[in-house]
Amino acid sequence: MSSDMQVFKLPDLGEGLTEAELVNWLVAVGDEIVVDQPIAEVETAKSMVEVPSPYAGTVAELHGEAGQTLDVGKPLISIARAGSAAGSGSPAAAPVPVPAGSVDPSPVSSGLDVSPAVKAAAETYRTEEKAGSGNVLIGYGTPGGATGGRTRPRKASGSADSVSAPVAVAEPVMEPAVAGTRIPGKLSAVISPLVRKMARDHGVSLDAIAGSGASGLIMRKDVEAAISAPEAPAAVPAPRVAAVSGVAPASADAGSVDSRTGLAVSARTPVRGVRKAVAANMTRSRSEIPEATVWVDVDATALLEMRAELKKRAPHDTPGLLAFIARFVTAGLKKYPALNTRFETASDGSQEIVGFDGINLGFAAQTDRGLVVPSVRNAHQLSARELDAEIRRLTAVARDGKATPTELGSGTFTLNNYGVFGVDGSAAIINYPEVAMLGVGRIIDKPWVVNGELAVRKVTELTLAFDHRVCDGETAAGFLRYVADAIENPGGALADM
Repeated sequence: MSSDMQVFKLPDLGEGLTEAELVNWLVAVGDEIVVDQPIAEVETAKSMVEVPSPYAGTVAELHGEAGQTLDVGKPLISIARAGSAAGSGSPAAAPVPVPAGSVDPSPVSSGLDVSPAVKAAAETYRTEEKAGSGNVLIGYGTPGGATGGRTRPRKASGSADSVSAPVAVAEPVMEPAVAGTRIPGKLSAVISPLVRKMARDHGVSLDAIAGSGASGLIMRKDVEAAISAPEAPAAVPAPRVAAVSGVAPASADAGSVDSRTGLAVSARTPVRGVRKAVAANMTRSRSEIPEATVWVDVDATALLEMRAELKKRAPHDTPGLLAFIARFVTAGLKKYPALNTRFETASDGSQEIVGFDGINLGFAAQTDRGLVVPSVRNAHQLSARELDAEIRRLTAVARDGKATPTELGSGTFTLNNYGVFGVDGSAAIINYPEVAMLGVGRIIDKPWVVNGELAVRKVTELTLAFDHRVCDGETAAGFLRYVADAIENPGGALADM
């Protein structure tokens, strides 16, 4: 391979992962890119992330298609150095197929030398990536990188400063832009991730939409108009929709008869991405952890009344119920630290219980991509109000598929509010490698004895699943009772915290 060609291999995205699914390319062959510019969206077993490029130059080859699973260490993209023959449209450059009737697709060459600053940034980036720093994630790259969307610089002006021009050329009136379908040499539809998701969810073909924005930019209103149009069925081909959304297309033998049931097979869906990770984690938890479960009904009336009073004083700054319970949980884990540990078995068979100086409180969040558990780092140092803000932030990024592997994989204990689904309890599976999980059921009116008299109270059920290897029932019951008492007498509990 020519020394002018730089091949970027799919890196380990920070959590020892071995593969990732290519969801969408953010660049196309012939594009000019800069260091740290996002080039592709990939879905790992933990989250959806944008992968930035450690190289600057012209995109020569894309090593994969949307929906394809790529192994870590395999080529992801080939980039010709800026000003090289490979990137200047010479015969050595990768051929680009041109659809009939398109504009002259001759690749645009900058013909510029890369500035020392850009070279230094790229070299630093590559060094960190080789060292396994995990800096390939967006937000962890070198300073002064691309600000986001894919852009193509104008003709070379002869100044090295123009190498970074794509960073500065951003139209503030536009939505954050990434590329849709594009023909090299022709400016085509550029859409924001939100608009692209809207189109994908409604089966709308972006190729068939004429953008109303500047330079043909597809805006939200364009997609909404296509959704409401009578002839909306001109959708993206089914395999492409499946690849982008993570829903696998039915296999060829769908419709065949199942030998065991005698029923026709309606579909076969490959298990991958988040669902694959969840399946592996749940299986390992059930097979390795000898879990036990304790539960108790709790009168949450006082907690609801306290929050109602706080809401009257500060309507927009009152923590949610989950934040208060999270605060009680962190206090309980300080009192019963055995439930905030990890059970490890070494290669030689020796075993130990690992304790932590701090609490990273995970909470279960249901997303379109499946169940994930983002965690509030150093939750023991936060007030109920601070916990509420962080829980809301992490929930939002998790549902957008933008949570980092660190945010999704660093918990030491999990709080699961399955009451939002209208159920009272659950035989929860512990989030391996943690050793305990507290579940909170729905809060409903129930008859309750208060001072010897029957009354209607707001009652919920707390369920604790714990690893019996790290503690006995007395410890588990003590923790559960501590949290229950705090919910029943929140004023006194908060006064002692």
